[in-house]
Amino acid sequence: MTAPLRSVCVFCGARNGAHPAFAEAARALGALLAAEGWRLVYGAGDVGLMGEVARAASAAGADTFGVIPMHLLERERSAGGLARDARMVVTETMHERKKVMFVNSDAIVVLPGGAGSLDEFFEVLTWRQLGLHTKPIFLLDIGGYWAPLTALLEHVVAQGFAEPSLLDFVHPVPDVDRLAESLRATLA
Repeated sequence: MTAPLRSVCVFCGARNGAHPAFAEAARALGALLAAEGWRLVYGAGDVGLMGEVARAASAAGADTFGVIPMHLLERERSAGGLARDARMVVTETMHERKKVMFVNSDAIVVLPGGAGSLDEFFEVLTWRQLGLHTKPIFLLDIGGYWAPLTALLEHVVAQGFAEPSLLDFVHPVPDVDRLAESLRATLA
């Protein structure tokens, strides 16, 4: 009997950010997913770090599953995106997109990103805090990008707005190699 396909939801920026290390990590993550036989679940875009992860995963033979809200279809097409042969679901709203991505994954990885990535992270973290799931949430903390976020979470706990267990739900990892070890341990 074959093992079930494991899927990793990746939330990340639709821009490459200020440091080349972000895009390098995104490409390394895509290659890792393919090498491990894991499916990439992502926002279906071909721009920024999202595109870097998806192109690398696809080029290395990974199964990819994109989820995009209807209002972003034209924007992606005009930016030259959506050309890959990914399986794709079109949703009505951004909220529905997050839900479909989450439901179709076994673990969540958050690369550097902006407001959208933060929104995605906080939604799955809140669901975890409320006991709606037990999926691991990893912050790929390239160059300390997520250090201010982890400090904020510690501040929230210190100020009494969350139980200390909140910090146990988030796993910062400094690089793709450490992420690989952590994913292997949780997806085995």
